[in-house]
Amino acid sequence: MLTVGLTGGIASGKSIVARMLQQNGCHIIEADLVAHKFLKPSNPVAQQIVAEFGPQILGANDAIDRVKLGELVFGDPEKLARLNALTHPPVLKEIARQLAQIAQTDSSSIAVVVAALHIEASYYKDFDRLALAWCTREQQLVRLMNRGITREQAERRIVSQMPLDEKRQFADDIIDCSRTIADTQRQTLEILTRWKALPPVHDA
Repeated sequence: MLTVGLTGGIASGKSIVARMLQQNGCHIIEADLVAHKFLKPSNPVAQQIVAEFGPQILGANDAIDRVKLGELVFGDPEKLARLNALTHPPVLKEIARQLAQIAQTDSSSIAVVVAALHIEASYYKDFDRLALAWCTREQQLVRLMNRGITREQAERRIVSQMPLDEKRQFADDIIDCSRTIADTQRQTLEILTRWKALPPVHDA
């Protein structure tokens, strides 16, 4: 099985690339979706997060409101580091479990793990390839503001991550998502063809 880390910044095009890869036979694991289950009120990790940051991050039904939590930690490196220390270990453990399951059932496949913080967390070293979805910083800002947040909020989210141009030096493959969807798809399929030509690295 070939394992690929797909990374990028917020609103850089990761989800679009992941969807294209999934439509073409890749197994996709979204780190954000894995993390969501640990934010449910009954989960011990969620309870630790509330104990750490207080009840002001709660929304309806005493569930963690991800927007409120984001507003609290984005732009504050210390708080973000504390949050990551609570969430990263269980998320990485669950991702490893899912990868092992894929390797057991489909050993000749390509498994892609999508996360913004692969490089920051040094998790990228665990993959056979690292792919980067790239766009300009201004495009990130516009895309985020189109989702209904202010420019200031968008700026805080972007500066909390490593700049995309710095991430480029870590990547084996770069997908330029700054142009059209068709161009992104063309690049994605070209890279997928190259991946399929590589010899399997991990045996079941």
